[in-house]
Amino acid sequence: MNLKTTYLGMQLEHPLMVGACPLANDMDMVRRLEDAGVAAITMPSLFEEQITREQFGTLYDLEAGSESFAEATSYFANIGDIRLGPDNYLDQIRKVKAAVKVPVVASLNGVTASGWLDFARQIQQAGADALELNLYTLATDPLETAEIVERRELEIIRTVKSSVSIPLAVKLSPFYTSLPHFVKVMEGAGADAVVLFNRFYQPDLDIEALEVAPSLSLSTNSTLRLRLRWLAVLHSHIGMEMTVSGGIHSGEAAIKATMAGATGIQMVSALLMHGPERLKGIREEMVNWMEEHEYESLEQMRGSLSLTKCPNPQAFERSNYMRVLAGWKA
Repeated sequence: MNLKTTYLGMQLEHPLMVGACPLANDMDMVRRLEDAGVAAITMPSLFEEQITREQFGTLYDLEAGSESFAEATSYFANIGDIRLGPDNYLDQIRKVKAAVKVPVVASLNGVTASGWLDFARQIQQAGADALELNLYTLATDPLETAEIVERRELEIIRTVKSSVSIPLAVKLSPFYTSLPHFVKVMEGAGADAVVLFNRFYQPDLDIEALEVAPSLSLSTNSTLRLRLRWLAVLHSHIGMEMTVSGGIHSGEAAIKATMAGATGIQMVSALLMHGPERLKGIREEMVNWMEEHEYESLEQMRGSLSLTKCPNPQAFERSNYMRVLAGWKA
C-alpha cells in the first residue's frame, strides 16, 4: 500500500507526523516516536517573548498578552518553568537531528515583526529541515482592524521567508474574516505550506478565588470537523501543501483529512494520551481501510471529497447549516 506523501517538499513514507508539543523535548520520547514510525517531528514552539527577553536581558513580564498564543494554556509560564530557552532550543534541534533519520521541523510563535525573527536563521543553522511559523493574534484593540492584523502577519511571513532557505509552513487559526483570501495572499508572501489549525487554549474562571484559571483540553474526534471543512474549501484554490492539525485520533480520521485535501497529518493529543505507539496503530488502520475499499495510494483519494469534487458541494456551505437545523430531533 502506497502511503507516500510530501510535506514542505520532503518525501515522506506516510503523512503521520507529530505536531508541535513537548514530546520532542525528551530524547527517550523522540526515539520512541521514530521506533513507532513517525514520518517527521515538529519541535514545540519557541515563543517570541522567550527570545526577546533573552536578547534584551530585561525582567520581561511573560504573563502580559499571553492569550494571543496558540500554545498558551491560560497564562504564559514563569521563565523558570519553561523547559527550553532559545539556546537550549537550538541545542535540542541538534540533538534530535543527530538521534533520528526523519525530518525535524522547528517552530516559532510570535505576533510582531521585530528582531526576534532573526532567530529563524539560527534555527536553520542548527540543522532544522524546515520551519513552522505559528501565528495567533487575539485582537483585543477595537481600533485595530482586521486588515492591520493581517498586514502585520504577512510582513512576518515575508521577513521569515527572506531570512531562511529552508521551507516554511505557516500554522493558522480559523479566525479570519476571509480565510481563503488570507491563505491565498499568504502563499504569495512565500509560505510553502499551511497547517490547519492551531488551537486557542481558552481560560476558565475560578469564581471562588476570583482568578483566571489555566485550562487545557486535548482534542477530540469532533475537533476535526472544522478542519475538514476548510481543507475541502481550500483544496482547489491554493497550490501549496495543506497539513491538518487537531482531531486525528484514528485511521478513519486520517482518511477523512486526506479526502478533504490534506497532504500531511499532525498528531499530538492521541500521542499524549496513548503514547507514540498509537501512531503505528493509526497507520495500520489506514492501510486496512484502503485495502478494504480498493485504494492503492493516498494520492488516489486525496481531495476526492473537497469542495469542487464532492458530489454535494453545498454540504460545506450555508445550505447545509439550514438542513442540519431543520433535521434535528429531540
